[in-house]
Amino acid sequence: MLKIEHLSVAVRGRKILNDINLHIKPGEVHVLFGPNGTGKSTLIGAIMGFNRYEILEGKIYFKGQDITDMSCDERARLGVGVMIQRPPTIRGLSLRKMVEICGATSEEAETMAKWMGLDNFLDRSVNDGFSGGELKRCELLQLMAQNPDLLLLDEPESGVDLENIALVGKAVNYILHTEPCGGAGCDKPCCIKNQGWENCNPLESKRSGLIITHSGHILKYVPASHAHILYEGKMTCACGDPLDVLNCIGQAGYETCVKRGKCEVKK
Repeated sequence: MLKIEHLSVAVRGRKILNDINLHIKPGEVHVLFGPNGTGKSTLIGAIMGFNRYEILEGKIYFKGQDITDMSCDERARLGVGVMIQRPPTIRGLSLRKMVEICGATSEEAETMAKWMGLDNFLDRSVNDGFSGGELKRCELLQLMAQNPDLLLLDEPESGVDLENIALVGKAVNYILHTEPCGGAGCDKPCCIKNQGWENCNPLESKRSGLIITHSGHILKYVPASHAHILYEGKMTCACGDPLDVLNCIGQAGYETCVKRGKCEVKK
């Protein structure tokens, strides 16, 4: 699904990422840990093709296609979707229209917005006056409409209260595990017209995800298959079960975990 080879990235002339390698297969969800300022958001921004991230070396492949020099909108059309930490306010563009631009019908926009508790927000400008949790749910609503094959999430639980983390997790699972709609008259069990959340089966997923998290709360709701640590601009540790890695970081800290070269959790 995603192959990153020897990727180095700069922001405003300063090198942030150095020789990053990452392979994500269809159906895999990878989680990325790391201290603040180490380049996690830069990696997601480079994968998505945001202009401020300058690729110095390396290649990014998506579904076998070289997307290194593609624009952000071209990558989105191919099936790359992203949730960023601080999405902009877009005054004058209603959330309803934004969701339809992302690919939903009017009926789907209404249904999805109800799932996310945003049905009363559809005729408001995108992100205008939204709280932290509402911003996250708004981003996920747009991703539901886009139906991406690769989901990039930058700290999906930050700014979200405990009550809404479960809703965020459920929405992420829906995006990862629900098949694209077959169109008018679709009778698939997963079709939005036939069900809500209940048929999201991780074992059947062909979609992939890369999730940045500090707290690890999202892992209670979204099963991840691989864990990585990004430290001082390098992918220095890829060490098995994400919850074990999180425990290791909590016990020993990032630096100690990286120096060991593997994650060893004390019993």
